[in-house]
Amino acid sequence: MKLISWNVNGLRAAVKHGFMTTFKQLDADFFCVQETKLQAGQIDLATPDYEQYWNYADRKGYSGTAIFTKHTPLQVTYGIGNPEHDTEGRVITLEYADYYLITCYTPNSGTGLKRLAYRQTWDTAFSAYLNRLNALKPIILCGDLNVAHENIDLKNWRTNHESAGFTDAERQAFHNLLASGYTDTFRYFYPDQTDQYSWWSYRFHARDTNAGWRIDYFITANQLADRLINARILTQVFGSDHCPVELTVRLSPNP
Repeated sequence: MKLISWNVNGLRAAVKHGFMTTFKQLDADFFCVQETKLQAGQIDLATPDYEQYWNYADRKGYSGTAIFTKHTPLQVTYGIGNPEHDTEGRVITLEYADYYLITCYTPNSGTGLKRLAYRQTWDTAFSAYLNRLNALKPIILCGDLNVAHENIDLKNWRTNHESAGFTDAERQAFHNLLASGYTDTFRYFYPDQTDQYSWWSYRFHARDTNAGWRIDYFITANQLADRLINARILTQVFGSDHCPVELTVRLSPNP
């Protein structure tokens, strides 16, 4: 199966820049979207081969996630079951017979790290949520996780130390998550690959010079390692300040 994850930085804007063409060309089994920035009824996408699931933020024009799937889930869950964290439309979970698929738009720590304390609370709560699910069946997590894990995951790591998404606290939380039984699928296949990024600032022509960050991921339970086929970053795809990331994995839909 092919899975795609893409932070579109506003789905209505992305549609104007060829989102549906990309969506059809990629022809994924699962297409997960973050930062939709819309409310119910503000967009109508014709996806005849896909079921659509949406989680909207209470705040208009902010955050939000969606999953388009060719495979009917056993159950759909919105949020992580924690009122402190479930008002911004950040998480959707689809349950299948042998796995969970979760898409997430992790909170950004913000300018001046004004939201870092909240981000740390989120990281703790979200990791606990993942671990609860993974104790039942293996998880596949995708999305904009708003952290560059290692130095090779961003171009200018020296000057960005302690910037949002590259603080010691955020990196350590991500490291702890992986150490508790999960695989960063891109690094599984390409442990030393440099200059591969999924987000570029709109400032300073960052994408032209490839001054980017790798903050979009497919993370899988370690027990799925023998089912992984490939992971890619689709840097040739435009339409957002992020590009899509892709995972190919041997999975079975519900019988």
